[in-house]
Amino acid sequence: MASIAIVIYFLRHGDAEHETQDDAARRLTEKGERQSEVAGRALAELGANVDVCLTSPKVRAEQTARLACEHLDVPVEIVEELRGGPFDALALAAGRGDVLLVGHEPDFSNVISDLTGGRVKLRKGGIACLEENLLQALLRPKELRRIAGL
Repeated sequence: MASIAIVIYFLRHGDAEHETQDDAARRLTEKGERQSEVAGRALAELGANVDVCLTSPKVRAEQTARLACEHLDVPVEIVEELRGGPFDALALAAGRGDVLLVGHEPDFSNVISDLTGGRVKLRKGGIACLEENLLQALLRPKELRRIAGL
């Protein structure tokens, strides 16, 4: 029996306010809002078949997820595991189909490295796509704008 390959998309939150007293409450800047919307548009344009979006509970990540998912018509679920620090992307994605994870650096780059053996640096508002532990795409915001036709 052939196994079904899951696809995990990693979207780093968009540009956010500078450090405040409460890091978790930092909001997206106007630039960050644009980056988030462009990421969602680009994923839709690429035909990404995302089944669910899992996001960090930090405000900037949740805002990014909701703005991006307006273009993907998928539910957004807040998961504590994406708040910050190491996490198991495969366990989070298990049984959910293709998943969009929205969160933070250096966590995403570390997880991608653990899964693929490659070294990446995910830019704010950038996307990485993994399928069967292979890095299929690493897209910076400027590439996403081009894909989205902006």
